[in-house]
Amino acid sequence: MRLLFRIQSFLSELVHRPPVSEEVDAELRSHLEHRADDLERSGLSRREAERRARVEFGGYVKFKEQGREAAGWQFLEVLGQDVRFSLRKLRKSPGFTIAAVLTLALAIGANAVVFSVMNSFLLRPLNVPAPESLFELQHGNEASGFVSYPDYLDLRDRNHGFDGLAAFTVSTVGLDTGSNPSRTWALETSGNFFDVLRLQPYLGRFFHAADEHGPNSAPYIVLGYPFWHDHFQEDRTVIGRTVLLNKHPFTILGVAKPGFHGTLVFFNPDYYVPIVNHQLFGTEDMKARGVHWVFEVMGHVKADVSHAQAIADLNSIGADLEKAYPKDDAKMTFSLASPSLYGDYLGRPVKAFLAGLMLLSGLILVAACANLGSLFAARAADGAREVALRLALGASRRRILRQLFTEAILISLAGGALGLAGSVVILRALSAWQPIPRWPLHLSVNPDANVYAVALLLALASGFLFGAVPVRQILRANPYDVVKVGSSGNTGRRATLRDVLLVVQIAICAVLITSSMVGVRGLVRSLHANFGFDVQDTLLVDPNLSLAGYAPDRMLAMQKRMVEALEATPGVTSVAIADSVPFADNSSANAVFSDKITDFRPSNAAFTADYYNVSPEYFRAAGTALLSGRAFTWHDDMDATRVAIVNGEFARRIFGSVAGAVGGYFRVRDGARYQIVGVAEDGKYDSLTEDPKPVIFYSILQSPPVDGSLIVRTVADRDPAQLASSLRNTLHHLDEGLPIYVETRYEELASALFGPRMATISLGVLGGLGAMLAVTGIFGMAAYSVSKRLRELGIRVALGAQRREVLYAALARPLRLLAIGSAAGLALGLLATRVLAFIVYQATPRDPLVLCGVVLAMLLLGLVATWIPAQRALSVDPLILLREE
Repeated sequence: MRLLFRIQSFLSELVHRPPVSEEVDAELRSHLEHRADDLERSGLSRREAERRARVEFGGYVKFKEQGREAAGWQFLEVLGQDVRFSLRKLRKSPGFTIAAVLTLALAIGANAVVFSVMNSFLLRPLNVPAPESLFELQHGNEASGFVSYPDYLDLRDRNHGFDGLAAFTVSTVGLDTGSNPSRTWALETSGNFFDVLRLQPYLGRFFHAADEHGPNSAPYIVLGYPFWHDHFQEDRTVIGRTVLLNKHPFTILGVAKPGFHGTLVFFNPDYYVPIVNHQLFGTEDMKARGVHWVFEVMGHVKADVSHAQAIADLNSIGADLEKAYPKDDAKMTFSLASPSLYGDYLGRPVKAFLAGLMLLSGLILVAACANLGSLFAARAADGAREVALRLALGASRRRILRQLFTEAILISLAGGALGLAGSVVILRALSAWQPIPRWPLHLSVNPDANVYAVALLLALASGFLFGAVPVRQILRANPYDVVKVGSSGNTGRRATLRDVLLVVQIAICAVLITSSMVGVRGLVRSLHANFGFDVQDTLLVDPNLSLAGYAPDRMLAMQKRMVEALEATPGVTSVAIADSVPFADNSSANAVFSDKITDFRPSNAAFTADYYNVSPEYFRAAGTALLSGRAFTWHDDMDATRVAIVNGEFARRIFGSVAGAVGGYFRVRDGARYQIVGVAEDGKYDSLTEDPKPVIFYSILQSPPVDGSLIVRTVADRDPAQLASSLRNTLHHLDEGLPIYVETRYEELASALFGPRMATISLGVLGGLGAMLAVTGIFGMAAYSVSKRLRELGIRVALGAQRREVLYAALARPLRLLAIGSAAGLALGLLATRVLAFIVYQATPRDPLVLCGVVLAMLLLGLVATWIPAQRALSVDPLILLREE
């Protein structure tokens, strides 16, 4: 009851004026009336007596406020007064208010978007119970934790630090629900996957470890909620239905909850299938202990086990496996990483870029605060007479500063709300966007409570930052000098805080413009670079034989038939087969040994090389030049000597030069000996920014039969995309059930160019924001300088100054600050864009075109920003100014 009484009393004070305030008013009025009565008895009139009493008493309002402050209750009322007064002032200056709110909206909106992306990719935990204890295994400090399936079984069964360990990997699967099969993406998981993650189904049930009883014992499928929604229209009767995966029957057990999208950051699988189904995924990767690039492992650390203890336990198991299997297991040391921070498909360069982007967006906000701080300082200088009068009438400096900060906070909150609303629209569009249609990539960047909290924090911090800029000039203001001299004091020649803020703002703008130009220039260069293959006049045809039910022993014959059929198609010049192509998502690697090595432990390997199994005509169809030697022929089959073609980097590492490689030999992990019959040019294989790497091309006729792509080279004067339908028809004549996917080489490169494109677009947007802020900042400084020196400029014109001299007097200082800030920003930009070189191929900040472009851009910004102030300075009429004086 006492608490309710206090709350009621507090609320009543907010609505009704407290009796204390009325008592203070009555007491002050009583003092004035008594003094007026005394003066009236001395012979003065009542009116004159009251006037004299008020003069002798001093600031009535000041004493009234002091009395109310002494009571200590009126904080909210005073705050309300400050808010109402600030709103009236902002309403009287709509231009300033709109410019300030929009400036902050752009800056805070940009920060909200970038932070939300960073939050989704790197900070937000997986949507599973107890995500704080869920960790993924990594090898030492590498952003990789892949292990073989036999190693996973040992780690799962022998560890003592985890409640359980689950394995998973991504696979492409052909799904047939009654019509033609379609290409889908499955997450192969261990049977305990859902139990380890502590998940419950949305519909039906999950599979468990108890459902596994050996190979092919768990033909079950669990649908992801989005896939169930899009492909089965949320039909609840699908539970128990049989579908075909790669022509094998599987039973739908259940549907996962809507918020669960797998264990990869932005790669959303369509459904989940147990790993033990060998008829679906084959047996090679399941049995080979030396295949370390397939399965990822994660689990919950036990509550009573520290991270150090869990890692020590894993490393002990790894050391035992190294001793037990010296030929199969490389150095097995482990560390733990949060799945949201794990490098899975992101890689350290992208992480570095996201951090750099966050830094640049923070600089945008700093530039906005510098801009608004300069405007606030100029606004305070223009209102110096008003402040002086308020001080002279008894207002405290603390009250004036409180009102100033209230005005700044109101602007920052309005700008933050507007910027956050715009960022929500952008983020929702990004979340619905699928950047690469062939892959189930979804940028789930919808804002959460963290984003809203950061936006509010940035808004409040921004308000305090730019609101604090004019504090010093208010604290040092002398009301009597200001009232006597007026508000048109000289601008001075010393460097002021506004000058420093403008230089900082221009430097930040120059950094952003430099970075964006470097990104654009690098992206343009990357589109015309030498990739080691020809992207023009080339089509990639993926017939997905395994998805159509072809067994490995039938694949090679079907592939030869497809090659012959496509070579006969008008407009096609050559066709080749490859199990994978550069920049594909299924490339493989192998340890390479010198021909003299007899101990094939991983530690004795010369290096690891990516390899591709290709058919004759591959180098002609792909447009890859042979530096020496010959290409494969149809005679390089299982009955012939094992041969290989290597790239130049491989030849230099093993033999010291390209010329000495042809005819030489090397070995691989299983001891197989290969003769090098040709050396191909170096190229790019996994990313555009990678360092030169060794690569091997094997004859597909000497390799186990595998599914693959067809590389089709077309005539030069014909658009390859126009041949797509003709190629599909040709292959469907061979087999109507083939799920054929056709794309140009440029389209296939979309995944490799996605990062550079996003980096360039992001930097371009930030550069545009920085340019807008720089224009407004320079314009504000120039306009303020001209307005403060109108009388001086008028006198100069009256004394015969030329137009050039007037412009120099009015705008020399802003343009000098522009030059200083641009030079500093350009130097910082050259350093900052080194990070960009990890993302955008051939992005170099020392490009003369970039340097000239930045200089011209900053010059253009300066001209645009000073145009209106320059016109005002040139239109000064000295007669009007002197008449006003």
